[in-house]
Formats: sequence, structure tokens, C-alpha cells
Amino acid sequence: MTPRRANLITVGLLVLLFAGMAATAPRWAHLLRREVPDAGGSSPAPAAAAAEEEAARVERRINVKLFLQAPDRTGLAIEERAVTFSSDLAGQVRAVVEELIQGSKSGLQPTLAPQTRVLEVFVSPRGVAYVDLSKEAQGLSEGGSEAELITVYSIVNSLTANFPAIKRVQILVEDKPATTLAGHIDLTHPLPPDMTLLAAAPVQPVGSAQ
Repeated sequence: MTPRRANLITVGLLVLLFAGMAATAPRWAHLLRREVPDAGGSSPAPAAAAAEEEAARVERRINVKLFLQAPDRTGLAIEERAVTFSSDLAGQVRAVVEELIQGSKSGLQPTLAPQTRVLEVFVSPRGVAYVDLSKEAQGLSEGGSEAELITVYSIVNSLTANFPAIKRVQILVEDKPATTLAGHIDLTHPLPPDMTLLAAAPVQPVGSAQ
């Protein structure tokens, strides 16, 4: 065999070798990219997913001030309560009004009939909260102008005190603008808060000196 022929054979064998490597490269490259199983047989992904689900189940709550009828004197008294937090202002307003409807948990008197339903809530960009109530909202207001005043400002003061974005409140009844709840308080326009309706603290008698 001549040196030239030997060189040609060597070149041919090298070409065949490179061609075979190229053909099988995708296969062994894929094998090299395969993840090595964890020695413990567990993956962190399920643990992370479980942690996220647990965090989602934890309900965020905030404290709000509810203005309810004082039991032993004329006017409104404040009861603090934790309610579910909502990033939607209208939803948070609804939650507060529904808490008012539920009544006191500390001995204060109700300002809305327990059958009252919140039909709709809307907060305008100008800071007016529109609260649409069912006709049962007129129930406790039929005791005269004072009872109606307490019912109206129980709602108005509770919303404006808890949400700085709300400056005034307009109450609607059964999807319609209400002129009044019981013939005394004008509801045809949004109302600002009135903190003068807070009940005065009872005067405690001074004991005689011993």
C-alpha cells in the first residue's frame, strides 16, 4: 500500500467517525441534560406550593370602628371590631355596613333592623359612598326624628371614620334615591359626618372623702 492510499483511507475513517458523532450528538446531549434525582427522593416544588396555599388560607383582617346606639344615654357609641380585609374599597364599605346590621357584640343597641340587606355599594372618585339598602333599613327609624338621626349617622360616621377616602355618604333604598327614611332626615344629597352625635360619657358620682 502506497503512503498516498494510506492517507486517503485514514482521512475516510476520520470522516466516518465525525459523521457518527454528529448523528448521535442529540441523543447523548439530551442524556447529559437530564436532572440527577435528589438523593432524598423529594423536590422543593411541592413544599413551596403547599406554603403558598397555606398563606392564601390565612385571612387578613383589619379593625374598624362601628357607631351604634349607646344603651344608657342618647347618641352614638363606638365599638371596635375586626373584619375581613378587602383591597376593593366598595367591598370593604359593604363589610362595615353588614357589621352594623349584625348589631353590637358588647351591649350597644342596634341602629339597623337585622333583616336589612346591602343591595349595592359604589364609591365615586370624589369621595362619595353610595349605599343602597333594602326597605328594612327604615324599620328602626320609625321611632321619631331622633331614631332616624341615629340610624343615618350610624352609617355615615362609620364609613367616613374608617375610610379617609370617603368624605360623604348618600343612602339609597331599594335601588332608588331616598328622600328620607322616616320623614325627618333629608337624604336627597350626600351627608358629611357629624361627630356631635357621640353620646356623652355618663357622669360618675364623686364619693365622699373618708
